[in-house]
Amino acid sequence: MAPPTVVVTAPEFLRSENVFTATADFSCVSAPFEEDALVGAIAETGARHAIVGGTVYRGPLYAALPRGSVLARYGVGHDGIDKALATRAGLLCTNTPDVLHQSVAELTMLLIGAAARHLLPVAGDLTQGRWEPRQGLELEGRTLALIGCGTIGRAVARIASAGYGMRVVGYSRRGGAGAASNHYFEEVTNDFGAAVRDADFVSLHIPAYPENVRFIGRDRLALLGTRTWLINTARGSVVDEAALYDALAEGRLGGAALDVFEREPYEPVDPAHDLRRLPNVVLIPHVGSNTAQASRRMAERALRNIRLGEAGDFAQLDLLNPEVLSTRLFVRGLKARP
Repeated sequence: MAPPTVVVTAPEFLRSENVFTATADFSCVSAPFEEDALVGAIAETGARHAIVGGTVYRGPLYAALPRGSVLARYGVGHDGIDKALATRAGLLCTNTPDVLHQSVAELTMLLIGAAARHLLPVAGDLTQGRWEPRQGLELEGRTLALIGCGTIGRAVARIASAGYGMRVVGYSRRGGAGAASNHYFEEVTNDFGAAVRDADFVSLHIPAYPENVRFIGRDRLALLGTRTWLINTARGSVVDEAALYDALAEGRLGGAALDVFEREPYEPVDPAHDLRRLPNVVLIPHVGSNTAQASRRMAERALRNIRLGEAGDFAQLDLLNPEVLSTRLFVRGLKARP
């Protein structure tokens, strides 16, 4: 019997082609990431499962896959997958936790270092023939506030504290639960104002849950100091970009370094708030997890979830919609498998 076909959206297939092509128990094929074209590829190949990136899927994808299939997110954030639609269609939704924290944490620290030493402007000056050294800051002794103390936040805390000698304060809605035992944090609090009060850098590591949409808005930006830099390697939706633009343009915030945006590829939320026009910003195109090592681990984890789904070992899945297991459509899909 031929191995089951798995469609993999093209950007993710290219990042981990060596893993996908070497897999013996599945036939992994590259497919367009746009929803209608992806649905067409599923129909054409007879794919049983799909691995997708961060594109938002809200339409026919869920009806295109057989009931009982795995819709695997290549990455951690899963706001692009509609879990309610997937559950109604009898699909298992998974992601790849705990495999990209080092890559994202390292990029976070690179952005902090670039901000502290004015790295992009002085490099730009030199390429334009201008020799204009600028005085920067040492990171040792500086205060870093981490908004979110999950796996990535804790990895950043380790590098910042043990590697650079920074003072690290954490913010978590649960306060000190979990992260407080991590000795790289000087303090963990559920008081946002207290966490950022003396911060030189504020770095975001919260998920794109509905309650976090524009979490950093005008009110919370007002709590940051005029020397503070905001770093975002989490999700673009957690920042109100218009409010951020105003704070930067008016000198109420020291700067911002962003790897993620409300609209990707980046488009300003409106023409009057184009972050690319500001001198005190660093903008990069969502590369936090885009390393060879993290890409391999995400591909392997996504394929592992599909193997577990095929085997019916649901307890070991990185399952995002556990309620699907009790639905009639899911059970019917299992019975209909060849």
